[in-house]
Amino acid sequence: MVSKDYTPFSPGSPIHPEFFVGRIEQIEQVMQFIKEANSGKQANVFLTGDRGIGKSSFASLLHHLALSKENMLGIHAFLGSVTSLEEMIRHIFDQILKETKDLSWFKNISSFFGKYIEEIGLFGVSVSFAPPKKELEGLVRNFPEALKNFIDKIKLDKKGLFLALDDINGLADKEDFANWYKSFVDETATRYKDFPVFIMLIGLPEKRKILSTLQPSLMRIFRPIEIEKLKDEEVEQFLLNAFKEVDVKVEKEALEIMVRFSGGLPILMHEIGDAAFRYDSNGIIDKNDAYAGIYRAAKIIGAKYLNPKVYYAIQSKRYRTILRVMGQSSISRYFNKAEFEKKLSDKEKKVFPYFLKKLRDLDIIEQDLERGRGAYRFVNEIYPIYIWIESERFKDKLANKHII
Repeated sequence: MVSKDYTPFSPGSPIHPEFFVGRIEQIEQVMQFIKEANSGKQANVFLTGDRGIGKSSFASLLHHLALSKENMLGIHAFLGSVTSLEEMIRHIFDQILKETKDLSWFKNISSFFGKYIEEIGLFGVSVSFAPPKKELEGLVRNFPEALKNFIDKIKLDKKGLFLALDDINGLADKEDFANWYKSFVDETATRYKDFPVFIMLIGLPEKRKILSTLQPSLMRIFRPIEIEKLKDEEVEQFLLNAFKEVDVKVEKEALEIMVRFSGGLPILMHEIGDAAFRYDSNGIIDKNDAYAGIYRAAKIIGAKYLNPKVYYAIQSKRYRTILRVMGQSSISRYFNKAEFEKKLSDKEKKVFPYFLKKLRDLDIIEQDLERGRGAYRFVNEIYPIYIWIESERFKDKLANKHII
């Protein structure tokens, strides 16, 4: 029996670079910007994509490439809980401290952090950058100078600085952040001839739109990179590589099933693969393992990634039949009200307007003005795929044949 102590899948976490697949065009684009930054000219990228599309894994791979290919110091800071400039700056320098503290040349830059290195954890095995509020406020004002001083201290060992600011959604709707970033870039461009810094902001597409509204001229600064769903062959390649890592074979039919239900979404690809791996008992993934993994993954996805209010709303009896009809259609992010109504019974048609309003109120769907009257789109790719999985689950009654 294959040990389950280690899983090659990482649902909810960035994937290890060796398992990364696809995004070749976007990787090449960003690597050009990284090389540009390494030549001394600051580069700014805004990476967008839906939840679960693999933004953090993409950033993690670029972080790895910046270190290994371009000899940069790489920082990947997660800012999901951050809502202020001061806390953002603290997170950035805290991550720099953690990335460099065990390097042989750390003594050359330790003075940069002053007396604000705080040992934390059992026996002080970890460190934290913990300056007082007044010092943080000063770092916010003087961030260009602080970064320049730091870069000058590491230039004998590193060519530049790679900085990925992940999940900036809590900052992106704040005008002070928009104005601060614009001022930061303008100051570094006019003040420093040599500023080898690559910065990548990572957030949802709607957050980028909000930033452009708050500070329109900010958008000319960023090179936009958007990542979308993976191709079926890329999902297949990932699954084969992952299962091979743990000496698990995959039958062709099982592979096709998992690829189809993943819908090109990394978040589903990982959840389905992990669930099938844990359900399997003989080291061979067959169609029963695949279906069991899919249905287990559907429950996990519903609980983990959908807002609880949304999750329970789409499970309510009132709309369940309409959702099943919706799930029987081809998986698409877009649908037309009039066309969809043709598939409903008279009884279902009566509640359909209320159904749509409910989904709009819960930010599951939105009107798609570009496609014309009565056109709608799901806010996130995961919604139509999840509804489809649930519909298939009910239609085939496979839930009674598998442990889920």
